[in-house]
Amino acid sequence: MKNVIQTQFTNDLKTQIDAKIAELEALFQGKLAALNADQRKLYGTINEQNKLFVNKVRDYKMNQPHLSADDVNWDEFENDYQARIFLETRKEKLASLVYQMESTKILHDYDNYNDALDDYATPNTKKEERWLVLQKK
Repeated sequence: MKNVIQTQFTNDLKTQIDAKIAELEALFQGKLAALNADQRKLYGTINEQNKLFVNKVRDYKMNQPHLSADDVNWDEFENDYQARIFLETRKEKLASLVYQMESTKILHDYDNYNDALDDYATPNTKKEERWLVLQKK
């Protein structure tokens, strides 16, 4: 299978992509946390069942506020909830892009590797000499 991918990234497109990534990084500056391994263990993540629990508590607060605890800062609760939803949906979009980028890179790597194999499989004097030189290094 030859040249399984033909994607081209012009210098202009690369510059535009890099600028957009830099713009995103600037927009997120100071708004994201980077937990270390111990902090990730400490805070953990809530599983799907606990997300349903949070959603149910929020639903009760919205529809039957008299049943909600007075000692919860509900404004902060809602801010956290909305931020989580926002970050989760954007994370999924970016994860999809990363997956596609990784897949595209794999195809380009495949093409490069197979072309390199073809190049070294072609018997001619210069290539044999080059191979011998590489072997001596």
